[in-house]
Amino acid sequence: MKCKSLLLTGLAAGSATARAHGLHQAAHHHQRKDVNPVVETVWTTKTVVNWEVATVYTTVTAEPTTTTITITTAAASDPSTSTSTASASATTTDAVVLGTDTISVKQDYVVDSSSTTTSESTSSSTVTASETTATTTTTTAAATSSSSTSTSDSSDWSSTPSDGVYSTTGFGERTNSSGSGVSYTGNVGSPWGSNIIEVDSSSASSYKYVIQLTGSSSADWFVSFWNKIGPDGQMDGWYGHSALNFTLAAGETRYVAFDEDSQGGWGAAEGSSLPTDQYGGYACTWGEFDFGSTINDGWSGWDVSAIQAQNADLTVQGMKICTAAGEDCSYITTDAASVVNAYTAAEAAVDGIGGSVTEGAVRLAVEIDYSG
Repeated sequence: MKCKSLLLTGLAAGSATARAHGLHQAAHHHQRKDVNPVVETVWTTKTVVNWEVATVYTTVTAEPTTTTITITTAAASDPSTSTSTASASATTTDAVVLGTDTISVKQDYVVDSSSTTTSESTSSSTVTASETTATTTTTTAAATSSSSTSTSDSSDWSSTPSDGVYSTTGFGERTNSSGSGVSYTGNVGSPWGSNIIEVDSSSASSYKYVIQLTGSSSADWFVSFWNKIGPDGQMDGWYGHSALNFTLAAGETRYVAFDEDSQGGWGAAEGSSLPTDQYGGYACTWGEFDFGSTINDGWSGWDVSAIQAQNADLTVQGMKICTAAGEDCSYITTDAASVVNAYTAAEAAVDGIGGSVTEGAVRLAVEIDYSG
């Protein structure tokens, strides 16, 4: 069986070119597991891509939302009844903001989150309902900042449709793949980023590629997802771009679905933004993914990586990724005290780290702020 890399990427700043221009690319490679490894020798080609300039676009968008809640109560000992109606709405509309920065000197970009809450009630007894809508993003197209969809675990999220037909509801149009090797471009969604969406626990099992994220036990963490290839077609998706952002409350569980042939990563950090290095790249612990790769005959792969954080001399956050069955785990504990089947700066050029599966549905369980 001919093996191909799964084409995940990580940034390593350190060469003379990197110091001068802020961009030095080292490739992460996952090898597919060969069902008959004795028969063939596997050859892997590593490619290093250098850019002198990367252009970063940032866009902020938000969609208005309205929620109405009706509550009816009856007194136990009084024949009369009282009806209370509470309505709450949170509507935010942000103009699209476009910015262009050419990275050739030290610059900082952050993904910030903010929220707007509005409540209004009328009632014979006092009843108040409110909805909070987070409106953060630094992306160039279809990025969304999602409010909470699921706050509890679902026992059947890891199941798959009995008829083998998977939902694509909520995804944008698929983009055509192109290129090869490290520069391979898969599906980034049209508009950009629409290949990555949040779903609720009840519908998660209807999608083909799904991750379940469980939050820190002690604090709220900000989570951001991006495609490897940015909106400009360059390999700069983690420079100020995001397809999906949300705050994962302490102990909360949320679900994210990915469309076919999607490659990219996510980062998570305590607070309201992701830390960045001196060049504007997200410098925290990453979860990296390649789902249903066309160039790899539908195989999927994943890993945890601390390369960005360590190269920037910043905090290494804990993260663990396993299949829903608890297999093929890749994890790093807080401050890289323990590293199992995952990337650190020392393994930046090593191939085959992380988990992988053959063509088919993928269900991954992700623990944020993992400490072992």
